[in-house]
Amino acid sequence: MGMFTLLADSPALAVTTAAVLGLIVGSFLNVVIHRVPKMMEHEWHLQAAELRGEVAEVPERFNLVTPRSRCPSCGHQLSALENIPLLSWLVLRGRCSACGTTIPARYPLVEVLSAVLSAVAIWRFGPTAAGAGAMLLTFFLVALTFIDFDTQLLPDDMTLSLLWLGLLLNLWGVYAPLQSAVVGAMAGYLLLWSVYWLFKLATGKEGMGYGDFKLLAALGAWFGWQALPAIILLASVVGASVGISLMVFKRHGREVPIPFGPYLAGAGLLALYFGKPLSAYFGIA
Repeated sequence: MGMFTLLADSPALAVTTAAVLGLIVGSFLNVVIHRVPKMMEHEWHLQAAELRGEVAEVPERFNLVTPRSRCPSCGHQLSALENIPLLSWLVLRGRCSACGTTIPARYPLVEVLSAVLSAVAIWRFGPTAAGAGAMLLTFFLVALTFIDFDTQLLPDDMTLSLLWLGLLLNLWGVYAPLQSAVVGAMAGYLLLWSVYWLFKLATGKEGMGYGDFKLLAALGAWFGWQALPAIILLASVVGASVGISLMVFKRHGREVPIPFGPYLAGAGLLALYFGKPLSAYFGIA
């Protein structure tokens, strides 16, 4: 009996396997969230030096694999046992084994969130192409959410990869007909691009970043243009509510930017599981 047959015949095993895989990938997502912005910064410095005609200082090799994970406070290089998702954080009681510095709870949070959402994806779609795609989408959206929270950046390498992946899956109509997906990608980008320029012409300020356009384009490529009204409305309502709450209760100044990507990501996950009812609510077939 093949692995896929075994998983198909045992939904509980499939969901458990997805949760374990999500936990492992969640550990890697912590690396992505921490390192991708730094990799982008290194690349910008190199490009700036080149434009100035300077000889750029080549930094230490730094990517998603090298160097090995280490404590940012003391530089202690983590062993294999210290890299076990969730379990190592619990055993270490949330502290570095070398210097005792607190390890942020966000690390296990990302791992648990990835595990739970992966389990939900396979519970909803089963061990199918749609289930695998849902897990991939989840991983991208989790990483993009935390990167945007930290830096107000949505890396092109991730948003554009997500867009092309959605179109690829919809060659076979996994989530939407291909024509709807292509129109969704174009409409998603143009909608927020238009909002950006209208706001800038009216106020002279930038209301959002280009990464938001690309993320909505990617969601349009996954779910088709029919899902866009619900995604935009949900993201806008939640984003506005959070923004007002921050200003009222935490005295968050109006001039301080609030990332919009996390709310688009959350709305995208809702579209994944409730896309048809949400579209029907807006009278879109």
